Amino acid sequence: MEVGQSVKIQNYQRPVDLIEISQRGKPETASETGQTSFKEMFSRELAESRQLSFSKHAQQRLFSRGIELSDEKLNRIGDAVDRADSKGSKETLVLMDDTALVVSVKNRTIVTAFDRENLRDGIVTSIDSAVVL
Repeated sequence: MEVGQSVKIQNYQRPVDLIEISQRGKPETASETGQTSFKEMFSRELAESRQLSFSKHAQQRLFSRGIELSDEKLNRIGDAVDRADSKGSKETLVLMDDTALVVSVKNRTIVTAFDRENLRDGIVTSIDSAVVL
């Protein structure tokens, strides 16, 4: 591999520069080359792949029921989705504090949301798992 050559990593959309060797033969840091380091780029890609999205229906339910999700709660939900994914779940119910969310695990999409009052019916359909936080 030549200096500055990019390598395509499977499942990534763009080439990633793994390392650049200086004239002295020792690796340069990202700040020395003015480029983003592999670690920084990998962390950013990982964070983007862990992001949750909201269906239009879920957005409407969150708004109409006055449910607010802080960054801390979104991180907890993301961790719950990761755990459900590791067990092979497809659609999971995430129970957290006074909120219940149905999440498509594969798409990392929150499909709908319930507050404590709307959960009193006690029936949630189209799920194959539940994660209690």
